[in-house]
Order: sequence, then C-alpha cells, then structure tokens
Amino acid sequence: MPPTPKPDQPGASGDHVFNPSALEDLGTPGSRGGSAPERITEVGLRPVALAEFVGQGGVVENLRVHLDAAMEREEPPDHVLFSGPPGLGKTSLARIMAGELGTSLQPTSGPALDKPRDLVGLLTSLKRGDVLFIDEIHRLPIAVEEYLYTAMEDFRVEMTLDSGPHARILPIELEPFTLVGATTREGLLSAPFRARFGLSLRLDPYPALELEQIVRRAAGILKVRIDDEAAAILAARSRGTPRIAGRFLKRVRDRAQVDGNRAIDADLAEATLRSIGVDGHGLEEMDRRILRCLADHAPQPAALKTIAAVIGEMEDTIEDVFEPHLLRSGFLRKTPRGRVITEQGLQLIGAEPPMAPEQGGLPFST
Repeated sequence: MPPTPKPDQPGASGDHVFNPSALEDLGTPGSRGGSAPERITEVGLRPVALAEFVGQGGVVENLRVHLDAAMEREEPPDHVLFSGPPGLGKTSLARIMAGELGTSLQPTSGPALDKPRDLVGLLTSLKRGDVLFIDEIHRLPIAVEEYLYTAMEDFRVEMTLDSGPHARILPIELEPFTLVGATTREGLLSAPFRARFGLSLRLDPYPALELEQIVRRAAGILKVRIDDEAAAILAARSRGTPRIAGRFLKRVRDRAQVDGNRAIDADLAEATLRSIGVDGHGLEEMDRRILRCLADHAPQPAALKTIAAVIGEMEDTIEDVFEPHLLRSGFLRKTPRGRVITEQGLQLIGAEPPMAPEQGGLPFST
C-alpha cells in the first residue's frame, strides 16, 4: 500500500495551487474577506437586483429576458459576455445574475487562472446553475482558454495525466453552469472564444442624469444629505462612470464629516473636487499631463509610446483609462500617425495654437 503523501509533497492536498473554498466568501458583505468598513460600503453601494440597476436600458432588458426565459425552462442561462470601459457595472451585473437565478457566484479573474489546473479546480467545485464570473477575461492564458471551450459547450474537461508514452486522458464531467465574462478589451478575445458566448452585451458611459440618480441612491445608502445641485456637479465630473461618481461622493462625504456632518451642497462639492485636482470637465492631473505632452508635440502627432514615456504611465492605462474621456470630450483625436491635441484641448490648458511648419513656426512649450 503506497504511503500517504505529506502536505508538503506533490500530490497532497496542500500542494493545490487553487483552493475553491477561498472564494466562497469573496466580496460578500459581512464575510471574513470583507471585514474592512470601506470594503463593506463598496459592496453595499452596488445594486442587488435588476430593478435597482440604473441606466443601460437595452442591456438590462436583454439580460432580463434571457434570465426569465432560462428560469421558465428550468435550465442554466447561456454564457454571457459583458464588455465596455471599466467602472460601468459589469461586475454588478454578474452578481445580480446570480441573485436573480438564486444560485452562487464564483468570482475570479483572468490573471488569477495561470494554469489549467487552477481552472479545473474551480470548475469542479461548481454546482448546477452556479455562475462563474471571470473578470478581465481577455487576460486568460491561451492554454486555460482552450480548456474552457469544451467546458462551455459540453460541460466537461479532459485532463492530461503524465507525459510521453504513459500519457492518458482523464475526462471530468461538470455540472451545467453559466460563465459570465467581463472585459474592457473585447477585441483581444479570440474569435472561437467569443463565439461561445450566447449573449454579448456592451455597456456604454452613462449620461449625467442617470449618474445623478446613482449619486443620490449612494448618498442615501451612506446616510449623507446631498442637494440636487451638488449631485449634478458630481455626476457631471464623473466621466460617465458610476465608480468614479462613488469615489467622488466618498471624498465629499469625508470633508462634510470633518466639517461637522454638514449637508453636501454645491460649494462643498466644488471645493472637494478642486482639492483632489478635478476640474470642471472632470479631468485629473494625468489627463492634463497628456494634453500638455500633445501640445508640446503640436502640430505633429505623438505616438502612444512617446506619450507613455513622457508622462510615466503604462500604454494600456493611457489607452483604457484616460484616452476615452479625452476623445469623447473632444480634447484629442486619433490619426494614423498618432494622437493630436484639438483646439478645445489647447484652450483648456491655456496654450496657443502652433504655427504651421511652412510659416517657419516651431512647436511651442507650456
């Protein structure tokens, strides 16, 4: 009889890279993993039902039909892919799906699933109808993504044991589940992977009126008083993103508390945003650094790599976090040769338009 492996030996339970039980309480209000007051508050601000979700009307309606039809058939819904800029509610919708279905949510992220065995450990822990949520799904390694193909279609995976002439395949049957993926870069998903999602929904930035509703709802949960003008100011500066609106509201709440639990009015909101470097267009210091870099290169375009080197930020961060709002606001535009600052962008940072090269002008500096 072979000896029982010790915990520090390969093959023992202690050698598992992935522990499904570690995710059971992840993100649950009041759980061991979320005991910090700020974290509990963050979860508490999220809607828990589709009826509470503000905005994204088309997305919510399509998701409601999809869930209602699946529940009538008493089967798990098709796999769902949410895409769009960060902070728009993709994670909240995944949590809402599990709540509406009355099943458990198993959250993870693409970078956390480094090896196929990490994924297999998670898949085998799922019960029938559970929702597996993978954030940043575009960052899944190729080997892990390929294991998901059969798991999504046939609810089974095949593990390869040993190697060489002694290699053998171990098929593992899975309980039917629903995979929910969230991505900010849908174009990075392979075509075969994207085609396996039965429902693909894109979330867009919110209009100011919907953000005002979100700010007022969050203020009620946080038990702070805020007037309509202050809510409108926070909404207008939030770049169409509820997550940013929530962050601004918390900073204004801090100042209101320090000032003696005063109500949040327009003056307090303006003063707080000004103190953290947010201007009337919702731009922060990094946005203005990008515009100053482009102004220094005007009238010539600046490559993304050049901008990243000048301002000291990652290219992906510039492209995913800062650039979309600058483009929507009309402060910069993309060309085949790079990024160019617009006349509105020049006016915003107080720079003079550069002279045309044929007039002998040189790029200006600010």
